[in-house]
Amino acid sequence: MDIGELLAFQPDKPDLKRRHGDDDDDYPMEGALRDTKQRYRRGGIEEAPKISEEEREKILQMVDEEPEAPSLDDAGLRRLILTFEKKVYKNQEMRIKFPDMPEKFMESEIDLNDSVQELHVIATTPDMYHHLVELNAVKSLLQLIGHENTDISIAVIDLLQELTDVDTLTESEEGATALIDALLDEQIVATLVQNLDRLDENVKEEAQGIHNTLGIVENMTEFRTEMCPDAAKQGLMQWLLKKTKPKVAFDGNKLYGSEILAILLQDTEENRELLGELDGIDVLLQQLAVYKRHDPSSSEETEFMENLFNCLCSALMLPANKGRFLRGEGLQLMNLMLREKKQSRFSALKVLDHAMTGAEGADNCAKFIEILGLRSLFPLFMKTPKKLKGTAEKEHEEHVCSIIGNLLKNTSGQLRQRLLGKFTESDHIKLDRLMELHFTYLNRVHQCDDRIDREKQRRVRAGDIIDDDEEDEYYLQRLDAGLFSLQLIDYIILELSCSSGISSIKQRVLQLLNMRGGSISAIRNTVREYAGNLGDGNNRDSADGERQRLLALVDKF
Repeated sequence: MDIGELLAFQPDKPDLKRRHGDDDDDYPMEGALRDTKQRYRRGGIEEAPKISEEEREKILQMVDEEPEAPSLDDAGLRRLILTFEKKVYKNQEMRIKFPDMPEKFMESEIDLNDSVQELHVIATTPDMYHHLVELNAVKSLLQLIGHENTDISIAVIDLLQELTDVDTLTESEEGATALIDALLDEQIVATLVQNLDRLDENVKEEAQGIHNTLGIVENMTEFRTEMCPDAAKQGLMQWLLKKTKPKVAFDGNKLYGSEILAILLQDTEENRELLGELDGIDVLLQQLAVYKRHDPSSSEETEFMENLFNCLCSALMLPANKGRFLRGEGLQLMNLMLREKKQSRFSALKVLDHAMTGAEGADNCAKFIEILGLRSLFPLFMKTPKKLKGTAEKEHEEHVCSIIGNLLKNTSGQLRQRLLGKFTESDHIKLDRLMELHFTYLNRVHQCDDRIDREKQRRVRAGDIIDDDEEDEYYLQRLDAGLFSLQLIDYIILELSCSSGISSIKQRVLQLLNMRGGSISAIRNTVREYAGNLGDGNNRDSADGERQRLLALVDKF
């Protein structure tokens, strides 16, 4: 902004109208305030007078020499909070005394709004947040969220959003802890959710209030992730699902709500269970159905769609939700997305992977074959879409191989035979593709292993000691290079060769290994390593059983 614009700048005054109606006769002070503002602007403020270069330089020098404002000390902060409390009390008193005469309490409302704005300075000194708690200001602020004038409510929400900014909170752990504890003790999430229901998305200021409300939730969950279950139970999950429904027009707040929903579901099993109980799986499927035959119209809407897919994947990590997904015809929707070749196809593949994983995904595996899902899946197995490059390409191949592996593991009888038949038709062309993937990923992993070995040798020569944490980091690097996909591919090779009962499959595998200079031992070692790393603290017996099954396949190959 140049200096002319600087001189012309006029900060917006807070709009303190009551939103019970738009008639100035019902709320005379509003009309007076607006008239005064318009007259003020017509008085020549909007058009700044032209100034000379010399005057411009003088102004810039004055700005540079302007002394810094004095920092806020304990006494000043206490005075600020006590003044705020007096303004709160005065406004309450005037509203009780003159409930039907807005012109009587309007002045106290303007003073209260100004006092709330003055409290923003506290966000610059998070180490003093404890004063907000000690002087009971937190409770007063939360009570103001339900103020009859939504402008006051929105001003308080804006203040809380700034106070809980994560960058600010990390400056003083003690102050941040005191504030967050106080907010949670007063059930801030329940208060915020109750206020959301009265805010009107069509009013710009109130739409911003909704956005800032979600910002408070995001800030607090990032600072203290363990609050996610309580936040969801205080009505937040229900409000977010309502916001997600297709009949609600897409906007920035709908996008932000999908991000908050993804955060709540990311690592919290209680919230996944709550989502299922609230019919959240159906809500997600209904909204995603919009993208079955139509791509999102903007990058923001694409992000919204991906957030919903991530929510669905997180929810499917709970076994009970896999049944709800099946009953809600989620498999049919994902299968249609695979066929339609829209933007949703890749994410639909990821959802199918989550829906079929584990023994609890057996019903979904059977249903997928029944609805002719193999016709949609194997074209993606045979050829990765060209527009997928780098990490996206590897993730695509990983999801396809994981789905095939789960189908082999979780089906039997006629359904399994239909799957096995895919690998023998057209002169084993799909088996050839499987072996091609084996050699591709084996080469990637070998390159990573060679690099890690050189690094280890260098560190040993330098006298470094490689501890367990560093070994884990090296293993993660191997997974990133494609080890997990290689493990899935080699498991499928073993399953087809040893458990299909079709001798031509193993013969073709051995033939291709000999032609490409491969070895049986490489496949066996990969699956043996995969079996050795299986383990789930919540289901150790199941992991042990799967490990024994894999080792038996290795011995048979």
